Amino acid sequence: MPIYKFPEGFKWGSATSAHQIEGDNHNDWTEWEKSPARLEQLKKEGKDPANFISGKACDSYNRYQEDFDIAKQLNQNIHRFSIEWSRIEPEEGRFDEKEMQHYINVVKALRDRGIEPMITLWHFTNPIWFAKKGGFLNIDSTKYFTRYVKYVVENLKDKVDLWITFNESTTIYSSFSYLIGLFPPQHKNIFEWRRANRNLVRSHIEAYKEIKKIYNQSPAHFNIEKGPITSLSTPFPIPKVMSHNVEVGITESNAHVVIGNNFVKRIIGKLYSYYRNLYFFTKAFPHYDFIGLNYYSIDRKVFKNFDVLPSQELVSSKNWEIYPKGIYQRLLDLKRFKKPIFITENGIPNVTDDDRIKFIEDHLYWIWKAIQDGADVRSYLYWSLLDNFEIKDGFSVRFGLVEIDYNTFERHIRPSALEYAKICRENVLNI
Repeated sequence: MPIYKFPEGFKWGSATSAHQIEGDNHNDWTEWEKSPARLEQLKKEGKDPANFISGKACDSYNRYQEDFDIAKQLNQNIHRFSIEWSRIEPEEGRFDEKEMQHYINVVKALRDRGIEPMITLWHFTNPIWFAKKGGFLNIDSTKYFTRYVKYVVENLKDKVDLWITFNESTTIYSSFSYLIGLFPPQHKNIFEWRRANRNLVRSHIEAYKEIKKIYNQSPAHFNIEKGPITSLSTPFPIPKVMSHNVEVGITESNAHVVIGNNFVKRIIGKLYSYYRNLYFFTKAFPHYDFIGLNYYSIDRKVFKNFDVLPSQELVSSKNWEIYPKGIYQRLLDLKRFKKPIFITENGIPNVTDDDRIKFIEDHLYWIWKAIQDGADVRSYLYWSLLDNFEIKDGFSVRFGLVEIDYNTFERHIRPSALEYAKICRENVLNI
């Protein structure tokens, strides 16, 4: 049996996002989930609206300790999660210290279990007040976002070294929100799409600079409107001097775009692939320390090109073609930026769990192969630790290593999770 050993210090884990697992959020998405436009859209598609309202999700806001116990049991040593901006700044300029303390506790819970926290500062959702101002169409969106980032990072700087500013902001969010009208605010305007993209890139760059600035300061030199939490009991002591090697990255969703075999198709395909996969990394360069890669499937939106690449295994719940070799090709393509790469999402929405471990192993082989061919890959984080409320598909699909009973919120570890745990423990793939 072939043995594929990963580099010393390679990180193994899983990922989640606040809106999809915490429950009881109040943001622009929870408003949209119940809006007439959304209900009408679901009615046309013949879907039950109740399945698309996040509600309590996985109740992980209250059960995160149990979730992290499971992650530790599964030999994971890194966990990516997001902070919900609408909890931290529910009203413009007012920061909620109680909610900030909650996330301090979340980080401590991970650290106590020997799990490295990787924090995403924005994962699709916005505070109501920010959305009413136009969100990332607003000329001042960079100022608002950076103010929020500053507050969060100053309160967590002594326990977190891995930050992600945005998740899939231009590859998914701006396109779905402002170009094809699937996500709130459901606009279809190419000029708004371009403006949002510019503001998202600008917001990342300013947030990146702010985070770097904060980590070069001592705790005594914090300068923020409300300052780091002092009135609440901090669950871990803040040392006077700490050495940090902070890394700030971007996470984007890349797909394997099947480019045609004639001149016109090649030109159009490469242009689409640039906007689909490389736009943010190119525009924000060099203002990031690592690349977060989310990879799932093939993209044939422009041309089918079945003559170039035949039909692959199909996941019917998402109508995805699974193509593990595609992650190898994406990793080699991303080498151009000369930045370390973290696989921040990779998963399969399989209710039965039958193909999940095969999916993981097949992709890990091609990740290992990319490492052998010079890609600087530092981690693999499966999406997701838990079944969750999927942004586009509600509760109808199941990505989790851990099954959630949405009636009782009981957690059940799937067989695939135990197999993945062996890989995490040994740092070796045996197939």
